[in-house]
Amino acid sequence: MHADDFQVRDDLQLTHPPTRLFGDCADCAAGRCAPPTRRGRRLFTGLLGAAGAAALLPAWARDGVDVGPKSKFTGFVSADQLEQAGSQQYAQMMREAGQQRALAPMEHPQAQRLRYIAQRIIPFSYEWNDRARQWKWEVNLLASTQLNAFCMPGGKIAFFYGILEKLKLEDDEVAAIMGHEVAHALREHARERVGKSAVTNGIVELGSALLGLGNIGRGLAGMGAQLVNLRFSRDDESEADLVGIELSARAGYDPAAAVRLWEKMMTANKGAPPQWLSTHPASTTRIRDIQANLPKVEGLYQRASKPDQRFPVAPPLPVRSR
Repeated sequence: MHADDFQVRDDLQLTHPPTRLFGDCADCAAGRCAPPTRRGRRLFTGLLGAAGAAALLPAWARDGVDVGPKSKFTGFVSADQLEQAGSQQYAQMMREAGQQRALAPMEHPQAQRLRYIAQRIIPFSYEWNDRARQWKWEVNLLASTQLNAFCMPGGKIAFFYGILEKLKLEDDEVAAIMGHEVAHALREHARERVGKSAVTNGIVELGSALLGLGNIGRGLAGMGAQLVNLRFSRDDESEADLVGIELSARAGYDPAAAVRLWEKMMTANKGAPPQWLSTHPASTTRIRDIQANLPKVEGLYQRASKPDQRFPVAPPLPVRSR
């Protein structure tokens, strides 16, 4: 498919479509969202060609936000198996999108835009999770009108055209979304949620939990479809916000764009928040939390090398249905 033939769809059919939308937290969805607790609990291989970039990071590389250690619940699930499940599910989604001519070709300007921004962000992910050095990162653009984006375990990123076009996102705002979603993968929030579920359901024995084996290991093979739909907690979302603004700042994108992004999302749909955003004050709390942490990353942004390329806002495209 040529880039000029790329059209968005309002009926993209995926076997397991993502229902957890960007920034959606379980507590907000249930109408019980509250400010995050104090974070004592934690705070394209071919695409990059920069596997050693992190080794060149300057002395200020450890400045930035503090979100504490990862949740101990991640220890109940094998990272290898979870990443494998995520990779398989992502590959299935991309195949299905391709069959419907809903997967943007490599030469599409907005797909190139996403990959360029990812190329700048990914080297700074290694400080947060050493496993990210070996991830086979992928970045794709799907022809859907949804306001959505996600990053599955193992560095599998996807944006929906709708979020780029409807919110008229500038590069710094795209970087804020990408940093947020990448942060979920780096901080292994899906692994944490699966671990919590495993413990709650009593399906993991202590020995197998410590070794990453047992029932949960065998069950991961069939759970890939769940990974893209896991609803993160308010703590997870807040953590992803903060790690995200640090990643975007280090990559040379204005971290204050995260505030502008959330303001746009709150005024989407002619002033009414999208259905997946709660009317609870959690959204304003989230903005205040980001604003309070901007001074911690402003110096990183000022010292960072800035992008040598800027991309136009995604233009409206024809919408086609079946």
